[in-house]
Amino acid sequence: NVAPMQMVPAVVHDGEKLRMGHLRWGLVPSWAQDERMASRMINARAETLLERPAFRRLLGRKRCLIPADSFYEWKAAGGRKQPLRIMMQDGSIFSMAALYDTWVHPVSGEKISTCTIITTAPNALMAEIHNRMPVILDREQEQIWLDRQLQDPHVLMSLLGPYPAEKMRAYPVSRRVGHVRNDGPELIEECQDP
Repeated sequence: NVAPMQMVPAVVHDGEKLRMGHLRWGLVPSWAQDERMASRMINARAETLLERPAFRRLLGRKRCLIPADSFYEWKAAGGRKQPLRIMMQDGSIFSMAALYDTWVHPVSGEKISTCTIITTAPNALMAEIHNRMPVILDREQEQIWLDRQLQDPHVLMSLLGPYPAEKMRAYPVSRRVGHVRNDGPELIEECQDP
């Protein structure tokens, strides 16, 4: 049950090989004066990546993948909001396209590596739930996204569309996912009366 400002697993290319590590979810650009903007930069809209200086620079050289088995989204239903678990039809792990950067605290010198997940227009499944969805890459696209030699923004931007709805599914889960202190396998169980 991961929430913004927490550590998430991430895959990056370090120039020689792929590495897996942790990044804090909520981007703090290297040029930022302080960390305060992180909570406002948990997601980056694919459509405006090239317009926003914080993202445009990272698109060329600091791309990463955030692997997951699912994600949660809240859907308005009957005056209440219902959390849904969204995953692949076959239950497989998938990767979300993201950008990362490292910020250095101006006083302590502490380095903080952070990320933002790229979102796009929803597919048919997600449109019933939310007006955005994370960019999910297929296996071939993952390799392209992580290729540090690839700098062409047109090629990179072409990867950032909605994932096929027919390969995904969603089901209701307990409202307990709304509190990040709750964490356990019961949070991914389907609920008829959550």
